Amino acid sequence: MATSAQNYKGNREVISLHIGQAGVQIGNACWELYCLEHAIQPDGTRYDDPSYSDETDAFNTFFAETAGGKHVPRCLFVDLEPTVVDEVRTGTYRTLFHPEQLLSGKEDAANCYARGRYTIGREMIDVVMDRVKRLTENCSGLQGFLVFHSFGGGTGSGFLSLLMERLSTEYGKKPKLEFAVYPAPQVSTAMVEPYNSILMTHTTLEHSDCTFMVDNEAIYDICRRNLDLARPTYTNLNRLIAQIVSSITASLRFDGALNVDLTEFQTNLVPYPRIHFPLVTYAPLVSAEKAFHEQNTVADMTNACFEPGHQMVKCDPRRGKYMAVCLLYRGDVVPKDINSAISAVKTKRTVQFVEWSPTGFKVGINYQPPTVVPGGDLGKQTRSVCMISNTTAIAEAWARLDHKFDLMYSKRAFVHWYVGEGMEEGEFSEAREDMAALEKDYEEIGQDEFPDEEESYYNNGTASAAGSRQRSVRSNRSARSERTQATRTAGSAAYSQY
Repeated sequence: MATSAQNYKGNREVISLHIGQAGVQIGNACWELYCLEHAIQPDGTRYDDPSYSDETDAFNTFFAETAGGKHVPRCLFVDLEPTVVDEVRTGTYRTLFHPEQLLSGKEDAANCYARGRYTIGREMIDVVMDRVKRLTENCSGLQGFLVFHSFGGGTGSGFLSLLMERLSTEYGKKPKLEFAVYPAPQVSTAMVEPYNSILMTHTTLEHSDCTFMVDNEAIYDICRRNLDLARPTYTNLNRLIAQIVSSITASLRFDGALNVDLTEFQTNLVPYPRIHFPLVTYAPLVSAEKAFHEQNTVADMTNACFEPGHQMVKCDPRRGKYMAVCLLYRGDVVPKDINSAISAVKTKRTVQFVEWSPTGFKVGINYQPPTVVPGGDLGKQTRSVCMISNTTAIAEAWARLDHKFDLMYSKRAFVHWYVGEGMEEGEFSEAREDMAALEKDYEEIGQDEFPDEEESYYNNGTASAAGSRQRSVRSNRSARSERTQATRTAGSAAYSQY
């Protein structure tokens, strides 16, 4: 779907919320990259360089301009303890942000979901919502929220779940898209990561519209294998994540031939409200030393996106089926080359779609080439592509996490820390049941068998069929509390067919 630049002028603002250590540190890397892309200096003023001139003010979706000509990010950094936010307060970009955008408490959540949600976090939520309100009042047409956090931390899970509920209450149907650090298969930052992750996923499932997941192990492997970094640091990881976030948000900040709106991600990627966890891949992933010696054609990049080595979450897409694919190209690309590349991908037997989804690919083209941080790890390229795909293979990651949860919960290990913070033990079993149902949802979608409504689905192919599918899945879960679900149109409706 092509969208004219005029639609973005002035009144389609996006607010970014960076929650907990992971959210704040990823935020640091993202705003560093945005500033480079839009020629904004660390003090918020723009470079006086004609080569940086924008034809539109589309970047004002992410930056608010003051009367003095300073550009201030539309964002909020929040952590329950001060250490990480203090790094922003004293860092290179300290004058870019208004002091009221940097919020920190005095006592952290200690990797405990219950502390982040019920005790420490509850003391801070009203202040945070007040700051969010001030940001929204400075918008003429709020488009939605981008929320950055981790699954495994106490603030990133507990406080985040509380915040998402409040955002749903106060901002209704405004889209909320998450960028979340998912627990890695082998590496763990906390023993209780599985508890925090499953409790958070359960409580936010109805409040989040789309969740882009990355796991540290997948990013570590990319840094080691593709970027020749023997011992990657969090800065290395976060700068790579920032490139992905930049690719996904580029069409909100620049003019383009085929721009992608925030709501378009949901419309095209989320066939059922609960199935909103797309897999993200990025290409090319080439170090600065090798960048000038690699060919990097559109076909090469597109093929690379279907290889497990370019994924941001460890799972095998060859074992699953695709429900939807969105390819976001940047830089020197033309539709003819994309058409050829996608036609070649369709002939591969390893790329399988579910029967009820057309093999159409949603395509976004943005002519702004990818920017790299000076002295960074990624090599400068004239073009790149970020693929967002909703695939049943991601269920493999959920199954892994559920198994870790079961191992601990069968012995009630660490449960007393959660109950001691005012949480009921029944929430554990309720959350685990919900995750079992989510796994079942993915399994049924992969089987392509909906006998009770097959006829209506194939006759109509509309959102009503998706709705009845949702009801049939929900009817088997009478043990769990009922939740309101936002209705979304079936993903096939608005595809750009290639």
